Amino acid sequence: MPRYAQLVIGPAGSGKSTYCANLHQHCETVGRVVHVVNLDPAAEEFNYPVAVDIRELISLEDVMEEMHFGPNGALIYCMEYLEENLDDWLSEQLEDYIDDDYLVFDCPGQIELYSHIPVLRTFVDQLKIWDFQVCAVYLLDCQFVSDMAKYISGCLASLSAMVQLELPHINVLTKLDLMDDKKGIKKFLDPDTRLLLADLNEQMAPRFSKLNHALAELVDDYSMVNFIPLDIRKEKSIEYLLAHIDNTIQFGEDADVKVKEMDPDFTASNVAEDDSGF
Repeated sequence: MPRYAQLVIGPAGSGKSTYCANLHQHCETVGRVVHVVNLDPAAEEFNYPVAVDIRELISLEDVMEEMHFGPNGALIYCMEYLEENLDDWLSEQLEDYIDDDYLVFDCPGQIELYSHIPVLRTFVDQLKIWDFQVCAVYLLDCQFVSDMAKYISGCLASLSAMVQLELPHINVLTKLDLMDDKKGIKKFLDPDTRLLLADLNEQMAPRFSKLNHALAELVDDYSMVNFIPLDIRKEKSIEYLLAHIDNTIQFGEDADVKVKEMDPDFTASNVAEDDSGF
């Protein structure tokens, strides 16, 4: 039987570690076991129990001190070092997690790791060899939707990660608990690119209209850029997202796992209205 994993990715500050902590707490509350793996060599504090920690292999601080690299260069070095030690160090760390174990990988926030550097793609391919079923969970701060250009940028970064990693992919709008006007982001969850294009053209000079049209067409052609809202204060919001992820990686099909997604009354609109405050 396979093992299961979430690869939690997204820009720096999008709430990846907070999501991992709240997901772990939720699963602990409902009697479900997940193990969180830290893949960020720059991490310092955790609000969740760390099952495996990349800093036991290599840390950003040590690389900066010994190699005289800056933060970004040191992080790339750390991740490439992890890539070189997948078969040795990481394989040994994960060998105790057997069939049906569920791991959540808390990844660094440097966007180049998901866009054009092959480190995480190599990591994902190795997980597949080890019989993991993996889903990429891409987090985007909901503050991005306050500016149309930022939102399009977030969509394109998500598409880049989808193309690079070639994984089942779920986009999440985070930090909903910090927004006063939650109704304003409803149109961004499953966007109509024609409306987005009109808003974008209003904000930018006319000379950018052709570029805006091309970007909107790119997003529309993939027809895969939609978002699930997440309010970490609400258990049902976390539960709804987790059910989507479980369904994507087929977790629980051969085990006695019950999730709220199987309830026909538990729909996306219900979560949006009742749990996310829309």
